[in-house]
Amino acid sequence: MGRLLEGFGVGIISYTVPVYIAEISPQNMRGALGSVNQLSVTFGIFLAYLLGMFIPWRLLAVIGALPCTMLIPGLFFIPESPRWLAKMNLTEDCETSLQVLRGFETDITTEVNDIKRAVASSSKRTTISFQELNQKKYRTPLLLGIGLLVLQNLSGINGVLFYASSIFKAAGVTNSDLATCSLGAIQVLATGVTTWLLDRAGRRILLIISTSGMTLCLLAVSVVFFLKDNISQDSNSYYILTMISLVGIVSFVITFSFGMGAIPWLMMSEILPVSIKSLGGSIATLANWLTSFAITMTTNLMLTWSVGGTFLSYMVVSAFTIVFVVLWVPETKGRTLEEIQFSFR
Repeated sequence: MGRLLEGFGVGIISYTVPVYIAEISPQNMRGALGSVNQLSVTFGIFLAYLLGMFIPWRLLAVIGALPCTMLIPGLFFIPESPRWLAKMNLTEDCETSLQVLRGFETDITTEVNDIKRAVASSSKRTTISFQELNQKKYRTPLLLGIGLLVLQNLSGINGVLFYASSIFKAAGVTNSDLATCSLGAIQVLATGVTTWLLDRAGRRILLIISTSGMTLCLLAVSVVFFLKDNISQDSNSYYILTMISLVGIVSFVITFSFGMGAIPWLMMSEILPVSIKSLGGSIATLANWLTSFAITMTTNLMLTWSVGGTFLSYMVVSAFTIVFVVLWVPETKGRTLEEIQFSFR
């Protein structure tokens, strides 16, 4: 029951947090602030790896409740999203909330007018049906959001992170727990670099670099594991291949964190029109977590079948993701949420 309730809470917060951040952030800081969400996730994973080496899982579960306990009173002090207030026709509250967020010395007239125009041109209703999602102005951003979030997991990242110890053991690493903990620390650093780059380089170019790097790393690791099956464990070649596989796995996590880790959630919160954010975002989040569940449940079986074949499968998905990004994903850097959503009409 505890795991069910925690899953329910994580499912809600994994969607509402990036959307809330995107809706309250200034245009020039939206990328950096949005990626802080993923940075926090990677830091939490690292802490779980680190503490898990020294304390039992029951105590670890109790420690995990502490941030939640701190968050509850904090939520009473944050303002409501101005765009949500505008959608609910609470214009005065919208202006008040935006003024609090931007500072009382800031002129918010232009931004308020943009929000009002976007809300006025969208559906007047606060709810929308599944049938209406098939309209082009809704269908395109929804498919892009779902596509990025599904491909994010199909690349096998959760399988690599959750079964890192087993993978490192298969690679011949003696202290697999320490290697796993180091992997978590590297992921935090790589995501931190992405946070700094997002509003400078742009989303699209980082996605292309990230997916290209992931594809090359997965291909290298796959080839190494296929070769190791035919080499004696006492040979010098086996040791060299072990180091290559270790570098390949670490590089895969770094390149994933460089773009595919944070950007799909950020872009989903940016491209969905305000009128379908609730329904469309819920569908995209559900697709993400269902894919995560499928990868988590199948990775161990696939590793038992063939480690090299597992990484080769993930490589094919990453290669397709490059094509997906190049052909269909737009750049959203330097554009307001209203401009992004209007471009799909």
